[in-house]
Amino acid sequence: MISIDMTKAREIKRDMIRAERAPMLATLDVQFMRAVETGDTAAQQAIAAQKQRLRDATQDPRIDTAQTPDELKDLNPLSV
Repeated sequence: MISIDMTKAREIKRDMIRAERAPMLATLDVQFMRAVETGDTAAQQAIAAQKQRLRDATQDPRIDTAQTPDELKDLNPLSV
């Protein structure tokens, strides 16, 4: 019988999220700098909130409560 180390699987899932969000954060960084250049504080706040949501994705409580690899696979905290 194959045994899955769920602790390791959760860390792998978090690493996958980090890799997926990296280009999103880079795009938002550019948008944020453009908002700074134009003095658009409303856009800066909205972009900052989006960036924080992406940073928080690895702390999604569903990752820790997932009981099987399939549950982890189905999670996509970046799409929320």
